[in-house]
Amino acid sequence: MPASAWSLHSRLKEDTIDIGDLPLSRVLVIKDANYPWLLLVPRREGAVEIIDLEEVEQAQLMTEISRVARALKEVTKCDKLNIAALGNAVPQLHVHIIARRTSDAAWPRPVWGVMPPLAHDAEEVQNFISALRRKIWLG
Repeated sequence: MPASAWSLHSRLKEDTIDIGDLPLSRVLVIKDANYPWLLLVPRREGAVEIIDLEEVEQAQLMTEISRVARALKEVTKCDKLNIAALGNAVPQLHVHIIARRTSDAAWPRPVWGVMPPLAHDAEEVQNFISALRRKIWLG
């Protein structure tokens, strides 16, 4: 796939911090310090649903979800992981991986719309990203 064939949806660019690329997916942090929240976005032009990926790519996506979810759980020591591919507001295929705590503001409900996004502290988010990159093998 030529590099120019795929681009990140403008809303995702606006709402995230880039961590790096796995073989299939770009790994991003949502700009909301209320929750440790990552996205995986398969770099496949036109993919809206998981079923839009070839079967081997679907398997690769599951491998990447597992790798990133394990890393997020280990880094955050969370109580629960929420993993979902919804795409109601942004049609580009993306998978949310959210570390949840029973003490977070939205618990036990989904995180959407419960709290306004909270800006990350620059040093804290860089430490978080560095820890994740080491666990996910991004460098």
